Amino acid sequence: MKILSVVGARPQFIKAAAVSRALRASPGVREVLVHTGQHYDDNMSQVFFEELEIPEPDYHLGIGGGTHGQNTGRMLEAIEGVLLKEKPDWVLVYGDTDSTLAGALAAVKLHIPVAHVEAGLRSFNRRMPEEINRILTDHASDLLFAPTETAVQNLLREGILENRIHLVGDVMYDAALHYGVKAERKSRILERLGLQAKGYVLATIHRAENTDDRERLRVILEALAEVHREVPVVFPVHPRTRKRAEIFGFEGYLEKVLATEPVGYLDMVMLEKNARIIATDSGGVQKEAYFYRVPCVTLRAETEWVELVELGWNQLISPLDAHTIAQTVLHCAHMIGEETDLYGSGQAVQRIVNVLRGSR
Repeated sequence: MKILSVVGARPQFIKAAAVSRALRASPGVREVLVHTGQHYDDNMSQVFFEELEIPEPDYHLGIGGGTHGQNTGRMLEAIEGVLLKEKPDWVLVYGDTDSTLAGALAAVKLHIPVAHVEAGLRSFNRRMPEEINRILTDHASDLLFAPTETAVQNLLREGILENRIHLVGDVMYDAALHYGVKAERKSRILERLGLQAKGYVLATIHRAENTDDRERLRVILEALAEVHREVPVVFPVHPRTRKRAEIFGFEGYLEKVLATEPVGYLDMVMLEKNARIIATDSGGVQKEAYFYRVPCVTLRAETEWVELVELGWNQLISPLDAHTIAQTVLHCAHMIGEETDLYGSGQAVQRIVNVLRGSR
């Protein structure tokens, strides 16, 4: 069986690291790894391949830096060429990025079955590019690997046949278990930045709805600067966010917090595990906060990970007023939610491999 996996962005590298390890250890399975290049900065891409011990991609398409339409169109054309050459039995896509949608569309147009890891997530905000990518990919896929029961119910409500849906748990939780110990052993990020465990706030901002809107970005950066006056704010700055801050003339705000370049996965794990609280707009970071039982404030009006809000681990806030955001972050630093095995028991990867092998 030949499985072609499509990745392109940080969260996908983490998921693929766990799944690829299991696929390549499975007799009779050959994986072909395609990196679209959506995250092309070394700090957002190459370091993840090295730290997560992901095999070098069989194909690196080098497509990134354009608009959503440009990226998706160019990826679709390039992936189609790879599929015509490789003729895989399955195309495996992850999450909700332009790479996800391009991989799924290229496959279905060639009548190659598609399997979607992290299927069924919904924020119910169709202004988010990620929401459109999720919906279209789910409806194009033949196998849908859902991380939670809520995700399963979302798919069923949309008319997707039950026999295509598999509740497997979350592969990012599998990765967190596997790499958490390695991070403790290898990362020296706390010492390097002079941080004390539970003595800082970790912030990550990258979504277009926040970075491309001048007022929302100003409010967020001003709020982080206000929090920093009370508790140090560590802010690994995404390339998109830094670029927008420069265009809007907001570089001064970055000087009022501990702004760093993007960090590798192991360093990020250590920063997450030891933060007092995390402020983010990332879906993956919301989950990782929960894995390490760190309270989280999400700078959005909605989230695809609704269970985290319901269980009390995550607080949503729209980035409309800087002082309100700052006070929310400081107030929620001691928030403790309910304990539950929300994302499975760390066996999601093996369940995915078992289903794929049984599909022959």
